[in-house]
Amino acid sequence: MQKGLVIRSTGSWYDVRNSDGHIYQGRLKGKFKIKGLKVTNPIAVGDRVQFEVEDETENTAVITDIEPRENYIIRQSVHKTAHGHILAANIDQAVMLVTLALPRTSLGFIDRFLVTAESFRIPTTLVFNKTDILSDEGLAYQQEIMTLYESIGYECLATSATEGQGVDAFRQLLDHKITLLSGHSGVGKSSLVNAIAPNLNLRTSEVSTFANKGVHTTTFAEMFELAPDTYIIDTPGIKELGLADMEKEEISHYFPEMRDRLNQCRFHNCLHLNEPGCAVKDAVGEGDIAETRYMSYLSMIEGEDNRR
Repeated sequence: MQKGLVIRSTGSWYDVRNSDGHIYQGRLKGKFKIKGLKVTNPIAVGDRVQFEVEDETENTAVITDIEPRENYIIRQSVHKTAHGHILAANIDQAVMLVTLALPRTSLGFIDRFLVTAESFRIPTTLVFNKTDILSDEGLAYQQEIMTLYESIGYECLATSATEGQGVDAFRQLLDHKITLLSGHSGVGKSSLVNAIAPNLNLRTSEVSTFANKGVHTTTFAEMFELAPDTYIIDTPGIKELGLADMEKEEISHYFPEMRDRLNQCRFHNCLHLNEPGCAVKDAVGEGDIAETRYMSYLSMIEGEDNRR
């Protein structure tokens, strides 16, 4: 029996690296598929597993056990109702790449990602890429949005992979951590990674090919080592992000600015909708909680299909 780290997933097969750095092509032992896990992928990149070598010549192995996860980032499956899809496990931080043009990342999408990360206390940084294509008006709006999220406690960084802006700061952000990189397709994730690690030579076309494969899981991820103790988990672009495994009553706990006011509401089970004596609603009215954030909260509470 050996222990290993899952560094790549292609749906039914997993690249597993052992302590010596050797990589096996692993598959799951059947019993894991009937454990009742409400996920489309029982194993995710970043999982620590136990495995047995099946065939040294073919370099294959059978994964026999998954070690307990410290955390994970999960999204609602776009194909299987009431199922989630795990993007990555056992990460130190998440970095969401945002672009305000070509393509535009909606604030609702940002907020859903942040809520998902908050639910597992995973620190998240927002990286606003492609600043070089923004007009003066666009740059002013970007600064406004960055100021909003910084006021809540999220670190924000402005970058341009083509101009080199913020690239050094981006590299430092990743140092000595396991980082999940996420965002819509086309936000320049691969270009930004190539700017700090040209040897990886990530290509967006490869990501698109994976994303379009006709398999049950539409999001595959891969872990890359940038430097000793520095890893990124690259995920193909996400079109939409539905919340998974979350009750309405707990969603406000994952909005830091709402969490700070929860004990100020008249009712302990306040959903911050129309209840009297709601400190959150009062804060929105006074401008202390951004209306965009409150609207995102409402869409999550009401279960609207507003994931983009």
